[in-house]
Parts: sequence; C-alpha cells; structure tokens
Amino acid sequence: MSTPLRPLPRLIFSSRWLQLPLYLGLILAQAVYVFQFWTELVHLIEAAFGNQEALQILVSSIGYQSDIKTVKLNETILMLVVLGLIDVVMISNLLIMVIVGGYETFVSRMDLDGHPDQPEWLSHVNASVLKVKLATAIIGISSIHLLKTFINADNLKEHTLMWQTIIHVAFLLSALAIAYTDRLLGGSHGPSADKH
Repeated sequence: MSTPLRPLPRLIFSSRWLQLPLYLGLILAQAVYVFQFWTELVHLIEAAFGNQEALQILVSSIGYQSDIKTVKLNETILMLVVLGLIDVVMISNLLIMVIVGGYETFVSRMDLDGHPDQPEWLSHVNASVLKVKLATAIIGISSIHLLKTFINADNLKEHTLMWQTIIHVAFLLSALAIAYTDRLLGGSHGPSADKH
C-alpha cells in the first residue's frame, strides 16, 4: 500500500495532466499531416494522368522553377514530390514518437504490455531514449530536406544551399552530443559504477 500524498505534492504531481491538451493538439496536427499527404498524393496521381492544373500545383508547392505553362512531369519533379511525401511521413513518425513516448514518460502509463501493436521502442522508453530517438528522427527529416535542396539546386541561391548544409551539420553534431552525453550518463549508472 502506498502512502497518500500530502496536498501540495499531490497538486504538483497532478499538474502533469496539463500536458494532455498539448498531446491532443499534436494528434490534430497529425490529422493535418495526413490530409496534406493525401492532397499531394492525389495531385501527383492526377499529374501522372496528364492533369496540367494538378501539375502546376505540384510544381508550385515544391519550388521548382520552370515555365509553368509548358512544364511536364519529369523525373526531377517526381523525385521532389516523392521526397516531400517521405518528409511528411517522417514528420508524422516524429509526431507519434512525441505523442506516445511523451505521454508514457511524462503523463501516465498506457498499460500496453502484451498488446500486439505495442511499438518495440516503447518498452524501454525514458526521457533520455526519447531525446536520442527524436534527434535521429530530426536528422532523417533534415536529410530529406537537404536531398530535395540538392536535387533542386539549379533553382536555389548558393547561400540557401550553404545554410541548409550548415544547419544539417549542426543537427548532426547536436545529435552526436546528445547521444554521447546520454552514453556518459548511462555509463555512470551501470553495474561497473556500482562496484566503486
């Protein structure tokens, strides 16, 4: 039997439920991403069947510079649109990690043990693991953006290419620092540290 909390600690501990509207908001953001994905996919399918209006919408959305009246669906446009779809999926995956992992870590247990659809990573999630997973997800998203930039490099300014590369490298270094710090902190609590 656990002892009941005093009123002030109970209030402080209960304040974690204030995060619930934030996670519900992220679920709504996820719904917007699903809508965005399907809108882009429908435009891509329509453009593949020769719909010029859908192609113009796609060309505008990816920032591809061309004479919009004579542009045809080519490999570059197709690749940029597909990379945009992959980007939406990766951001959606990031949202799921934050929603599920954050709720489980900071608000309340979801009691998913034994559930057939329980994510593999959720069984050992904590704040440190979540930080590293988010950092690697952000690197993946940044990589997709950088790839899109390089494919469309002819239509972008040189300083845009340079800054996007610098920002990507900054993300990489940040993720390495987070992972290294997490390893140092985890290593200091391991079995070998208990012997000293």
